[in-house]
Amino acid sequence: MKINGLIFDMDGLMVDTEKLLTRFWREAAAFYGWEMTQQHVLGIRSLAGKYAGPKLQAEVSPDFDYAKVRLKRIELMNAYIAENGIEKKPGLDELIAYGREKGLRLAVATATDNVRTKLYLESIGVYHFFDKVVCGNMVKSSKPDPDIYLTASAELGLPPAQCIALEDSPNGIKSAKSAGCVPVFVPDLSQPDPETASLMFACCKTLADVIDVVEDLNR
Repeated sequence: MKINGLIFDMDGLMVDTEKLLTRFWREAAAFYGWEMTQQHVLGIRSLAGKYAGPKLQAEVSPDFDYAKVRLKRIELMNAYIAENGIEKKPGLDELIAYGREKGLRLAVATATDNVRTKLYLESIGVYHFFDKVVCGNMVKSSKPDPDIYLTASAELGLPPAQCIALEDSPNGIKSAKSAGCVPVFVPDLSQPDPETASLMFACCKTLADVIDVVEDLNR
């Protein structure tokens, strides 16, 4: 089936925030006396809070307060970004330009809330290029459930099978696959694990390399 849409995750895919999320999740947890490792943070990438909270209670501490630590993480990270800005991921401009040239519909599907999504994407100058933006607080159940990709493809007026879903996290790939999109992994902090590799359609080094995947599918 021809690809007519591209649906982008945000953190770690378009903006280089995953390294900041790792740093500030760990700092926020330490502020309240809990020790989070990088693996703990990687495990909750793009994971809905209703799943992330119990997961961290099982892995970090039974009394781990996800909501409280998350608020502190947002506070610390917002202060850092206000002072230092955020970086754009390689290949983003090239892929957006290609998509617009070819008449593809473009959407965002991110677990991040709509206020910070707009702030981040405006700060790197790409927010206005997207036809639709769907955020974690706009759907009933966020990643790894399929809702966000089903919503994004419906907002674009396309069947999920006509949309490539671009992700850097296992939870995002699960969400995209279960929605019926074409999941493409673009690694950020980690390469795909065996389960993710079994679910994804392709793995691209940068966003610019996704152009070849679209070209191949649309031949």
